Amino acid sequence: MRADDRKAIFGWALYDWANSAFATTIMAGFFPLFFKQFWSSGVDVTESTARLGLANSIGGVTVALMAPLLGAIADKGTAKKKFLIFFAYMGVLMTLSLYTVSRGDWLTALVLYVFAVIGFSGGNIFYDSLLTSVASGRKLDLVSSMGFAAGYLGGGLLFALNVWMTLSPGSFGFAGAHEAVRFSFLSVGVWWAVFSIPLLLFVREPGRGSGGNGPNAIRAGIRQLSGTFHEIRHLKTIFLFLLAYWLYIDGVDTIIVMAVDYGMSIGLQANDLILALLITQFVGFPCAAGFGYLGGRLGARKSIFIAIGVYLFVTVWGAFMDSKQEFYILAIIIGLVQGGIQALSRSLYARIIPAEKSAEYFGFYNMIGKFAAVLGPVLMGGTGLAVRAMGYSGVTASRVSISSISIFFIAGGILLYFVNEQKGVEEARYLSQK
Repeated sequence: MRADDRKAIFGWALYDWANSAFATTIMAGFFPLFFKQFWSSGVDVTESTARLGLANSIGGVTVALMAPLLGAIADKGTAKKKFLIFFAYMGVLMTLSLYTVSRGDWLTALVLYVFAVIGFSGGNIFYDSLLTSVASGRKLDLVSSMGFAAGYLGGGLLFALNVWMTLSPGSFGFAGAHEAVRFSFLSVGVWWAVFSIPLLLFVREPGRGSGGNGPNAIRAGIRQLSGTFHEIRHLKTIFLFLLAYWLYIDGVDTIIVMAVDYGMSIGLQANDLILALLITQFVGFPCAAGFGYLGGRLGARKSIFIAIGVYLFVTVWGAFMDSKQEFYILAIIIGLVQGGIQALSRSLYARIIPAEKSAEYFGFYNMIGKFAAVLGPVLMGGTGLAVRAMGYSGVTASRVSISSISIFFIAGGILLYFVNEQKGVEEARYLSQK
């Protein structure tokens, strides 16, 4: 497949449009609310929160642990697209099945959700690894940003429609909001399945595997993964970047997963928070694309520094805001850089890894991503409890806790400063020639 082929780029980017509907409508939007109100009806809220937290942890840790090995197997067996199709359509099937779960059947809902999360996250390993096949080095920033931009727009459009259905169910022929939410699970599954087709049609499997298929590919993948660990002395730039990425993306993901909780803790209403989420989605669409051009002008690393600086500002201002209008402004500011920092991190990483091992290395990248937003919420919670123990109010404790996230952006930015992109490219070239 020729790099920079327009059809391949279009098909690749449209997959982000497809699966972002799951991240937005299911993971961030309706599943947590519906799980508490419908599938865990009558259950203590603390217990239902613990169950949902455990499910998210199981799904995330499962993908994190298997990502590098699956990536190595896919590299050796030339099976990136096959793995992508398997995980994506497993996620689609599990998402569609959520429609059938009855009230109070929280266990079935969680099992389906865990497998859907594994499908979503597992597919992303191989989707990311195909970036180096559809785009050449000079277009990595732009194409990566196009994918995130498409994801923000596609996920935002379907989420907006689903929110409209739940707020006005009668206009769509539903008996009530619960029926509209259940239908939204169907809409996400269909959306994900249909808009994945262009990738299947236009993006070809890159390269030729050297490990054969089946058991041979598995054995070759295990040997490759073992060899990568033994080559650690040649991977200083990659691992320094991954450590920096882990820290600053932990800050980004913590803001994503804790923003609603923080907003509620300072007295904002649920509708205000949903509107803020939609604002971030639609602002994120053009700005993620814009960061692709910015990366081409300034370089990916410098552009990431700009995004980190904006997030530092957000954590400080967020500690002092007290109105929904300020929350909306912060949602706009986050939308300016959220897609950009994700897209350019991916394209910068793609430059400093061996192209023929892209699935394995993106396995490590996604493993780091799945372990992100682990330290941040713990730090927020611990900081809040410590401030509360000192006699301050719960609102004050929440404000101090959100500012503590700045530590991750400062530490991640410092480590990123020492990442030498050109040295990383040379290391990747050396590994490719071995």
